Amino acid sequence: MATRALTLRLAGARDIGAVDALMGQAFDPRYGEAWTRGQCLGVLAMPGVMLMMAEVEDEAAGFAMTRRVLDEAELLLLAVAPEHRGHGVGGALLRAAAAEMTAGGCDKLHLEVRAGNPATRLYLAHGFAKIGERRGYYRGVDGLLHDAHSYSLSLPMIY
Repeated sequence: MATRALTLRLAGARDIGAVDALMGQAFDPRYGEAWTRGQCLGVLAMPGVMLMMAEVEDEAAGFAMTRRVLDEAELLLLAVAPEHRGHGVGGALLRAAAAEMTAGGCDKLHLEVRAGNPATRLYLAHGFAKIGERRGYYRGVDGLLHDAHSYSLSLPMIY
């Protein structure tokens, strides 16, 4: 398979259609983790929020949404289309988000993820460390509760 060019760019509300489509592909509906368009647009309007899009040959491949508050940041959402997983898209988004947050004066990047989410491997591979857990934090569409694991990364990321 030939290598396809990956590009990253800062995005905004005009990209909500692509964000919505990626969440529909990337998040298992059993867990109810995808946000609605309204939630995304509401958060995008807040100060300190950044949306980064990843594109492979002009096709939306993934996105990361972060929020900076003072000297700390949170990775709110990260999604990679299934056909682009395992090709460096998630790592590129993490590195770009961390670089943007570092440039904005942040020294920590935090995230929460559902226990058992395969994305945890990506976060651990990029230096995140588990710092806590919330029992029964997420409620799946079937009503079952799932724990959330909290992770943190000291910035800047060193590679």
